[in-house]
Amino acid sequence: MLPLIGVTTEALPGIELQWLTGFLVHLLLSSIRLAAFLLSAPAFGARWLPLQARIMMTFMLIAIVVLRVPPIDVASLEALEVIMIIMAEAAVGLTAGLTLTVWFSAALLAGEKIATSAGLGFAAQLDPQTGAQSPVVSQLLYLFLTVVFFSINGHLIVLGMMLMSYEILPVGAMPPIPVLLQSVIEAAGAMFFAATLVMMPVVVVLIMVNAAIGLITRSAPQLNLFSFGFPISLLAAFFMLFVSVGALGEASVNLVNAAVESLEIMMEGLANG
Repeated sequence: MLPLIGVTTEALPGIELQWLTGFLVHLLLSSIRLAAFLLSAPAFGARWLPLQARIMMTFMLIAIVVLRVPPIDVASLEALEVIMIIMAEAAVGLTAGLTLTVWFSAALLAGEKIATSAGLGFAAQLDPQTGAQSPVVSQLLYLFLTVVFFSINGHLIVLGMMLMSYEILPVGAMPPIPVLLQSVIEAAGAMFFAATLVMMPVVVVLIMVNAAIGLITRSAPQLNLFSFGFPISLLAAFFMLFVSVGALGEASVNLVNAAVESLEIMMEGLANG
């Protein structure tokens, strides 16, 4: 009976423990870049998105990534090399997500300046995207930008770029740090310029209205500035936002395209080294 038992045991199918360990390490290292991107990117890393949905989305995308990424020789890796790979993959994913987030923050900045000029700075509530207090106008503009982002398939474009990044920069390769820093710095500089272009028409009209109110109250000091000027500023702000809806939509499309182009430039920099 003993020889029969030995033969039967050797013929049983199974998975070698060493292969399973290597596959799990390969799965972990391959998923860090994409998970970091989904954590820091706009809309994907929002607080209103349930954690279960983000986990399912991450696993579905990782299943695609693992099939495209060449396997890593785990046996030849040392502990320090694994730590360096984890930091490099997290840096690439976080930089790509933060680049998009900084571009999208232009809508929040523009809405905050419009609310301050119109006297709506006190009308603030909890932002479900960032978890901080922000004016209602900022949240409206950001939601408008998010809808435009999904409507023109911007989420599919950026996810496709992230999947392509594994071919540009394989897992285990060290990314050029100056390219990552330059991408975030350029996005931060462009954020203020884009916010200025978005808020300029509304803010200029509000400044003219406030100047007219100042002249009127100067010539008639008996008028109460708050009871007289505040409603006019609110009506002017609402009227300008209503009139400029088409321009805001076009500006949102241009802002999304600029954010995608910035991410594409970063990928080209990673490819060129």
